[in-house]
Amino acid sequence: MNGDFAGTSILYFFGCLALGALYAWLLYRGNKNLDKKLQYGLAAIRVIVVAAVAWLLFAPLIKTINYTLDKPIIIIGQDNSLSVGQIEPAGFDKKRYQENLKTLRDKLSDKYEVRTYNFGDSVGEGFDFNNQGKLTDASAFFQKVKDEYTNRNVGAIVLATDGIFNHGGNPLYNINQINAPIYTVALGDSVPKRDVLIANVNYNNIVYLDDDFTVEVQVQAFQSDNETTSLTVNQNKTKIHQQNIAINGSSYVKSIPVKLHAGKTGIQKYTVQLSTVSNEITTKNNSQTFYIEVIDGRQKVLLAAAAPHPDLGVLKSAISVNKHYEAKLALADELASTDPSKFDLIVLYQIPDLQNTSTSFLQRIADLKKPVWYILGAQTNVNAFNQIQTQVNLSAATGALQEVYPQFVSGFTSFNVSEADQKQFSAFDPLLMPFGRLTVNAGAIPVFNQRIGKVVTQQPMLFFTDENGSKAAYLMGEGLWRWRLAEGESENETSTLNDLISQTVQYLSVKDDKRKFKVFTSKAAYDENEAIQFNATLYNESYQPVNQPEVNVQVKNEAGKTFNYVFSKTENGYFLDAGSMPAGNYTYVANSALGGKKFTASGSFYVNTLIAEFQQTTANHQLLNTIAQQSGGKLLMPANLLNIVDEIVKSENVKTISYEDRKYNELINIKWLFALILILLTIEWFLRKRNGEI
Repeated sequence: MNGDFAGTSILYFFGCLALGALYAWLLYRGNKNLDKKLQYGLAAIRVIVVAAVAWLLFAPLIKTINYTLDKPIIIIGQDNSLSVGQIEPAGFDKKRYQENLKTLRDKLSDKYEVRTYNFGDSVGEGFDFNNQGKLTDASAFFQKVKDEYTNRNVGAIVLATDGIFNHGGNPLYNINQINAPIYTVALGDSVPKRDVLIANVNYNNIVYLDDDFTVEVQVQAFQSDNETTSLTVNQNKTKIHQQNIAINGSSYVKSIPVKLHAGKTGIQKYTVQLSTVSNEITTKNNSQTFYIEVIDGRQKVLLAAAAPHPDLGVLKSAISVNKHYEAKLALADELASTDPSKFDLIVLYQIPDLQNTSTSFLQRIADLKKPVWYILGAQTNVNAFNQIQTQVNLSAATGALQEVYPQFVSGFTSFNVSEADQKQFSAFDPLLMPFGRLTVNAGAIPVFNQRIGKVVTQQPMLFFTDENGSKAAYLMGEGLWRWRLAEGESENETSTLNDLISQTVQYLSVKDDKRKFKVFTSKAAYDENEAIQFNATLYNESYQPVNQPEVNVQVKNEAGKTFNYVFSKTENGYFLDAGSMPAGNYTYVANSALGGKKFTASGSFYVNTLIAEFQQTTANHQLLNTIAQQSGGKLLMPANLLNIVDEIVKSENVKTISYEDRKYNELINIKWLFALILILLTIEWFLRKRNGEI
């Protein structure tokens, strides 16, 4: 650090000294009472004080220069994945390599600042030779270097890996963001070895009960020409598929579709296995386990009617188009033997009817709180209809019918009706509705309003209501079969009427989750290196979230071993990070209590086995050489690891950088100068007073 003044400041300084000397001369020139030595001393003090005060008035700037030396940073990244630890070339001395890597760090530390990291499925500080990383993400290592050492003097990077990167982006895309040579150490074996493996399995996580689904298995084989392997698929330890695969070629790849059947609900465990061939380098990649959740997604819909009608065929056909819905038709006498509690949605077609044949059936569905779709027509007993529900009233009905056309309500958003469909509905023939004055609950959501002739009314024709969580739909009119005939005359490939009926059924059958205690994982499937995270919400009687009570959860694995956890409280709920778990299927039961009531919630999740580190067993030294060449570094083998020290020392790019920091300060900010002026004035005053000059 040093300081200096500008050239003009030097002139100001001498001017201030001259002013101080003039002032002292005028003050002490004719004084004969003071001793000459004292007089000269006092005059000198006065010169200094006046010069300092005058100098402060000019407020010159003092320039301060600081020099900071930034030693080069050498970053060493060590691959800590399974592939490096499991697959080693002949003659490789693992212990010696580890010792040399530490020696490299120590030798470089004598001259440079050295930082060490290990990387696998995550990036950690320091060396770690356990080689338990289930993935290799070199791009994450380079991203960490970029984030933490931007604008720092990074001299070089040492990357010790086998070149097998199976997670994150290609590291070649990251090196351009780092202005430093990369010296790669080629671990692993680049010579292909004899191996058969399952490279990948493509499947859907969720399938529906009784559906057939396809799993695509990608089989690879190296150095196994003319061998035969057997592919088997087990479901929960039961063999469900087997086929032989003839391998032709030293590098064999084939995708094999396997058709399976979902015959049981719940989370199903599947294991794909390849039989081994002689002298394989590893058998850990011969099998892969995955989990599929089979759900009973079929909703059961009951079409209840007092008599046959062509509209019923239209409804049943439209509902059955969606394979996740099953429609059952019950007519007249069948209603007495039909249990409505077994259905998710009930369609009352012109029920209650004029003959009152459905009275006992209506009494059974009254307390079920099932979603209901009411369709009115000529056979509807309007008075009885007004009594069985509270959302709609059709008064002064005389038994006469009126024609009503559908007019789409532009504000409807509960499901999508395209503009093309809206135009098609407006061109359909009218439905026949019982004549009367219609009164509808103010909370109703209309899909279509009634158009009588050319007059568009505000009376709804198809609409939804919701009373305390119980959904209902109302169609004021019969004659859907006419709409079906009108569709047949058009050239549209899809059925507008089918879409309307299907979406209406879906809207009604979707169940609102009104549970007061909910516990769920952030997702249904995890990889075995991921943290299992839970969220929980507890509601009071007013359905407001609370988090005062404690929430506990017990997690159980397939072997029956249990793990107990306690949730942490968040602002309005609960959260739990249970950490990573071994591969397998897990169930959980959570408990809490509020207001003297106990609550439980249960669920399941599964953890997939990661075999990515064994899906590629041949080291990619070509990629490491490309990284080294593009960055200005060099590729070295583990036996020559310590040569990196000489390579870095002789590199012109690795050198100490000196940073110059200039600062300008005003003289008035120097506090010690004020103290000096005050001390000098005090000394002068004391000596003058002592000698009778004051």
